[in-house]
Amino acid sequence: MLIRDRDARFARAFDDVVRADGVRVVRAPFRAPRARAPAERWVGTVRRECLDWLLIVGQRHLERVLREYVEHYNAARPHRALQLRAPLARGRPVSAVGALVRRDRLGGLIHEYERLAARC
Repeated sequence: MLIRDRDARFARAFDDVVRADGVRVVRAPFRAPRARAPAERWVGTVRRECLDWLLIVGQRHLERVLREYVEHYNAARPHRALQLRAPLARGRPVSAVGALVRRDRLGGLIHEYERLAARC
């Protein structure tokens, strides 16, 4: 699905090309600037945290990078609205003991940290 505004830059031909690839085109409501706010926020976040730091060399590379970032965003990245938990957190409580392990993603651009279970 492609959500777009009603800007004159997007002609009917643009919609036809996108629809030919099997994508549904949804136009944002008229005079509703906040209708796309979640999408705009997501685009800003992925650009600031990921794409601005990488040189993308092609469509396959972009798709792989975005797939990896989306996995990180949903499974490991802390979100303020969720009390610094990830939307798809594994459900295990954070332990204050145990060895700290770092996992690098996207060639070291993103680091995820996790504590190993303490041995009794």
